[in-house]
Amino acid sequence: MIKAFWQRLMDMVAPQACVVCGRRVALGDGMVCSDCNRELPRTSHIDEPYENEMAKLFWGRIENVERCAAFMNHQSQAPSSRIIYDMKYRDRPEIGGFMGKMMAEEFARKGFFNDIDGIVPIPLSRQKEHRRGYNQSRELARGISEVTGLPLMDKVVKRIIDTESQTQKSRLERSDNMEGAFQLVDAAAIENRHLLIVDDVVTTGATICSCVSEMQRSATFRVSILSLGFTKS
Repeated sequence: MIKAFWQRLMDMVAPQACVVCGRRVALGDGMVCSDCNRELPRTSHIDEPYENEMAKLFWGRIENVERCAAFMNHQSQAPSSRIIYDMKYRDRPEIGGFMGKMMAEEFARKGFFNDIDGIVPIPLSRQKEHRRGYNQSRELARGISEVTGLPLMDKVVKRIIDTESQTQKSRLERSDNMEGAFQLVDAAAIENRHLLIVDDVVTTGATICSCVSEMQRSATFRVSILSLGFTKS
């Protein structure tokens, strides 16, 4: 109640701009105005979480993979790309929390989080997280956790190599770039669990495959995958 009061007061004193179009958002719209929200290029992955185009990226590459979905299609020059760009590169971690909650609220209605035991965000290297100040995947996962009540398991795996950006790399180069990048820290915490792996954008799936494959060297668990964006490679 108190938090809602102060949020309404702040909206009146310093109205928030939509992260997509830059126009003032109406009270209660959050960080994306209602017009832009309707126009977000949502995927249909949630309707077929076991057999959509993103899920097929992980067939034969990850053991025990189950549901997979991205919230929206991501194209670098599209207006909606500002959500991901600002979240990652313009010091806007709060966008991650907001979008995590938006995804969770929509996907929970379709049962996407049923029987999942915990949320594991893809980690950044210590150096990259220090430079950025936060891990955008963790911010997304926190928003999801807030809506679903699922525990955030952000200490079970770490990134031990500060890999180069994947953006301009081919499928093979992306896979090579991620070789040996992750290390499982706490196998007991994930043994026989159903984990939701959260990342900001999936293109070839190389980052998630590298992370999960390393984790599965020492533990047996089921995997579902959720990302904010999906880029068709």
